[in-house]
Amino acid sequence: MSPVIPIRADTPGCTDAPVLRERGQREVFCGLTGIIWLHRKIQDAFFLVVGSRTCAHLIQSAAGVMIFAEPRFATAIIDERDLAGLADCNEELDRVVTRLIERRPEIKLLFLVGSCPSEVIKLDLSRAAQRLSGRFSPDVRVLNYSGSGIETTFTQGEDACLASLVPVLPASTKGAPAELMVVGALADVVEDQFARLFEQLGIGPVRFFPPRRASQMPAVGPNTRFLLAQPFLADTALALEARGAQRLPAPFPLGVEGTTAWLSAAARAFGVSPAQFDAVTGPARERAASALARQRVQLEGKRIFFFPDSQLEIPLARFLSRELGMQLTEVGTPYLHRTHMAEELALLPAGTFLSEGQHVDRQLDRCRAERPDLVVCGLGLANPLEAEGLTTKWAIELVFTPIQGYEQAADLAELFSRPLVRRMRLAA
Repeated sequence: MSPVIPIRADTPGCTDAPVLRERGQREVFCGLTGIIWLHRKIQDAFFLVVGSRTCAHLIQSAAGVMIFAEPRFATAIIDERDLAGLADCNEELDRVVTRLIERRPEIKLLFLVGSCPSEVIKLDLSRAAQRLSGRFSPDVRVLNYSGSGIETTFTQGEDACLASLVPVLPASTKGAPAELMVVGALADVVEDQFARLFEQLGIGPVRFFPPRRASQMPAVGPNTRFLLAQPFLADTALALEARGAQRLPAPFPLGVEGTTAWLSAAARAFGVSPAQFDAVTGPARERAASALARQRVQLEGKRIFFFPDSQLEIPLARFLSRELGMQLTEVGTPYLHRTHMAEELALLPAGTFLSEGQHVDRQLDRCRAERPDLVVCGLGLANPLEAEGLTTKWAIELVFTPIQGYEQAADLAELFSRPLVRRMRLAA
C-alpha cells in the first residue's frame, strides 16, 4: 500500500536534526501518577504503592477526582520504624496484602508499586511479588514495578507497568496467523473507535494492551505485530520484541494525518488494499478535517513552546505544525527515542529546535526570550509563567484526555485554542 503522507523533497524534516541535550533541575511528576489512568483502564487490577507518606499524599492529591468512588489504589506507608529495621517489612506487607484481597475479592491483578528504589525502602518488591503471587494464585496474580520519580517522567509509570506484564503474557500458538496488538492505555471510547475501524478494514483479531480485564491479556509471539498508541513505551516495546513480536513503525494517532498514517501501517502489514482503506477511513478523515478547519482559525500562525513533560511533545508538535499552522519555537521532550520517533521527526518542519532532558532555569530563560503565544508545561511552571503574562497549557491534561483518533482530533486542537481564547477574553 502506498504511503499516506508523502514527505516533499524540499522539506527533509528533522530525522537527523541536532538535539540540545540538557541535564539539570527538572519539573515533572513522578511515575506514580500513571496509576490514576491505569487503574481506570484495567478494571480488576489494584495498585498498592509501597512508600512514604509523601507518596500517599501525592496519590491522594493527584487522584482527588476519585473521591466519590472506592478507588483501586492505596499506599502501604513505610515509616521510620520500618526503615530502622525494627519491623519485618515483608511480614507487614503480607499482612496488608492479605487484608486487601480479603476485603476486595474482585481483584485479579495486584501491582506492588515501589515509590523509591529497593535500596531506599529496604524491601525487595520483586521477591515479595513472587512470594505473594505463589500464595494467592491462580485467583490473584501479583506483580511489581517501580514508580520512582528519580530520573524519570510521569508517563514512564505506564511503561514500567506494562513492561512488568509482558513476561507473564501467554505465548501465542506456534504457526498461528499474524495478529495485531495495540499497545498503550487508551480511553475506552477511543479503543472502541479503533476496534471498529480495524474490523471494517478486515484486520483481526486485534488485541489491546493493557486490556480492560486481567483475564483478557493478549497472547504474544513471533506472529504478533504491534502498534504503539503512546510514544513513551520504550521498555514495553523492547520486552515485546524480546518475545518475538514485531513493531509496525508509524507516527502516533494524533490528528487526521497521524491517525491515517498509524492505521495505514497496520493496513500495509495485513494486506488491505488502498481502495478499501480509503473507503473505510475516508468519511472519518473528512469529518475530522472539517472540524479542524474551525480550530485552525484560532491557532494558525501562533507560536508555541513545549517544556519537556510527557514524551507526547514531538507528536503534538507535528500535529499542531502541519494541521493547524502553528510555529514551533522549541520542542522539549524528557527523552527522545529516535527509532520510535523516526516517522514523527521526518514530519516536523526542517530546522525545528529540539531539546531532550531539562535544565529548567535555562529553558525558562529561552522561553522568556521567545515570548511565545502559548507555552505547554507542567503544573509547577504554569502559574509563574501566567503571572509573567504568558499563556500556558497544562501538559498533564493531554495525558488524561482522550485525544487519539479521528473523532478526537478537533477536541485535541481545542485544548490548545482554549487558553488563547481565554486570554483574549480577559484582555478585552
